[in-house]
Amino acid sequence: MGNCVVQKCSRGLAGDAPTSSLLKCLLAVVAFVPGLAGAEYKFNFPDPVTPIARETLHIHNEFMLIITILFVVVFAIMIYSMIKHRKSVGHQPAKFTGPTGGMQWFWALVPFGILLFIDFILMGIPAVQAIITMEDTKTRADMVLKVTGMQWKWQYEYPEAGVKFISTLSTPRDQIANAEGKGENYLLEVDKPVVLPVGKKVRILLTSTDVIHTWWVPQFGVKRDAVPGFLRETRVLIEKPGIYRGQCAELCGKDHGFMPVVVHAVPEPEYLAWLETQKAEAKAAAGGADRTWSSEELMTKGKEVYEKQCAVCHQPNGLGLPPAFPALSGSPIVKGPLLDKDGKIIKDSHVDRVLNGKAGSAMQAFRNTLSDVEVAAVITYERNSFGNRQGDMIQPAQIKTLR
Repeated sequence: MGNCVVQKCSRGLAGDAPTSSLLKCLLAVVAFVPGLAGAEYKFNFPDPVTPIARETLHIHNEFMLIITILFVVVFAIMIYSMIKHRKSVGHQPAKFTGPTGGMQWFWALVPFGILLFIDFILMGIPAVQAIITMEDTKTRADMVLKVTGMQWKWQYEYPEAGVKFISTLSTPRDQIANAEGKGENYLLEVDKPVVLPVGKKVRILLTSTDVIHTWWVPQFGVKRDAVPGFLRETRVLIEKPGIYRGQCAELCGKDHGFMPVVVHAVPEPEYLAWLETQKAEAKAAAGGADRTWSSEELMTKGKEVYEKQCAVCHQPNGLGLPPAFPALSGSPIVKGPLLDKDGKIIKDSHVDRVLNGKAGSAMQAFRNTLSDVEVAAVITYERNSFGNRQGDMIQPAQIKTLR
C-alpha cells in the first residue's frame, strides 16, 4: 500500500500543476492512514500469563506513572517560573553561581533527596524483588525442558521423558516470497510446537550449537540467551491454557526472522497424553531404522527432511548461496563415495558432513538432531536430486551402525 501512495504522488507531481499535485498527494496519504490505524498496534505489554510477566507489567506501569508525574510536575514548575519571572515584567537574573544560603541549599538538597527516595525505594525495591522472583532457584521445579537454538530452528528435549524433537518454521515459502497472501500467524507458526502443562513450574535450560540465540515469549515475561558452550536457565509457571507465540530475539544470521517459538499450554492430563504419544512416535521411529527401506521410501522421506532442515541454506533448488552455503547440485562431496570398502565413514565425505558437520562453517552436525531414518533419507535424496544421478542409497541401519 505504501508503494501505491508513492507511485500516485510521483505521477501527480510529474504531470499536474504544483497545487493540484500536492492536493492529490495529501489525499493519497489521508487514504493510506486508515490502513495504518487498522493494523494491530499495542501500546502496552501483551496479557501476562505467568507470575514473572505479571510482576514485570506491574513494575512497568508503576515506573511509567512515577516518570509521568515527575515530568508533569517538573515542567509545570519550570514553565511557571519562566513566565512568572520573565525579564519583560521587570525581573532581574540572580547573581549567585551556587547555594549561598539556607533557601538555596533547601532547593538543591530536597529534590536530590526526593530523587533518591524514588530511585532506591519506590523503584529500586520492586525491581530487586522482581529479579529475585525471576531468578528463583530455591523452589523445586516440577519438570525440566531443554531448549537448544541452532540456525534456524529450535530443538526441544524433555530429559525425564526421553522425548526430543526439532521445531521449525511452517509458514509456506510462497507467503514469504509474496506469491500468496500472508496467513494469520505469518512467521509465527511451526510444524511442532512445544507443549507445557499449566500450573507446573518448568525449569528451562538453554544452550546453542552455533551462535547466540534468544528464546523469547512475551506473555511469559521470559527472554533468555542461548549461548554456545554454556547452559543457562530460567523458570516459568504458566497460569492459563492457550497458544503463546514468540521468536528468536538475537540477530543470529540470514534467517533470524524465521525462528518462531510456539508454546501450547494445556491442562496436565492433556500434557501427559501428548507425552505418551511422543514416546510412541519416537519408539516407532527408532524401530524404522532396523528394516530395509526402498529407494522410493527414502526419496519421499528425504525430500520432506530436506525441505525442513536443509533448504533454508542450500535452497529448495539445491543451488545454495555460495560461498557461505555451497550448492549441492554437482557437488563433488555429494557425488563422491558414500563409505569406504569396509563400510566406514570417509573423512569429509557426504555422510561425514551430514553427521558431523564442518568446523568453522555454517554446516552444522545433524548427528544429535536427526534420526537414523532422517539422515539416511536426506543423504539418499541429495545424491539423487538437483541433477545428481548417483543411483545409490544408504540404509538407516547403516547410519545406526556408524553413529
